[in-house]
Amino acid sequence: MDTIIIKSEPKQTKALKEILKAFNVSFTITKQEDKPYDPEFVKMVLKRSASAKKGNVTPIDPNDLWGSLGLK
Repeated sequence: MDTIIIKSEPKQTKALKEILKAFNVSFTITKQEDKPYDPEFVKMVLKRSASAKKGNVTPIDPNDLWGSLGLK
């Protein structure tokens, strides 16, 4: 048995279902939620944002990036 994964819009899914039924092919449809960001990454960004609001920041000079980070 082979597995084929097809991502489609609902209108296309309906048409594909009809085609598969016509060829007597068994299939399963699952809906997938879009999660564009990793939840751990979001937590990290929000934590740093809250920290910045409290004044915990490092000013960076765009003309001397490495120097303002202490890497020069």
